[in-house]
Amino acid sequence: MNGNDDILYQGRYLTLKSRSGWEYVARQHQVAVIIAWTPEDELLLVEQFREPLGRRVIELPAGLVGDETGCENEGFLDAAARELEEETGWRAGTLSEIMVCPTSAGMSDETVMFVRAEDLVQVGRGGGDDSEDIVVHRVRRSVVDRWLDEHRAHGLGIDPKIYAALYWSITR
Repeated sequence: MNGNDDILYQGRYLTLKSRSGWEYVARQHQVAVIIAWTPEDELLLVEQFREPLGRRVIELPAGLVGDETGCENEGFLDAAARELEEETGWRAGTLSEIMVCPTSAGMSDETVMFVRAEDLVQVGRGGGDDSEDIVVHRVRRSVVDRWLDEHRAHGLGIDPKIYAALYWSITR
């Protein structure tokens, strides 16, 4: 954070700021994005309605770090474990950081940590918490490109972070 930032608007999760004439969005919480392959070589993806786009979007499981009461000091990997299980119903035996990177450097200060989840065990149905309507998809590696193309052709948004996950999964 820069001391020369002007706050234009403050919301619950986002702040609109201006610095040197440049307007941008600042996020209150960091984000963990999970790359998880099941033992059957299926990539876990989630589908949910995203209000800013006005449509459903296919995404990697992800969530805010430290946004829940009592978890304000949680780390990335703890948040990743919590979100993976909440959204997909799968628990990881091992979680490891891949990298931290910006998501839209010209519009937001948001960075995300990509987390690799391994040694997965299904422990529930997933679907998110009471405020979410998440559909879980298990997509075999051998058809994931075609599957994404088909869903895009049917009007769903496809989060490009999925393609970064596929890149990082080439040798896995």
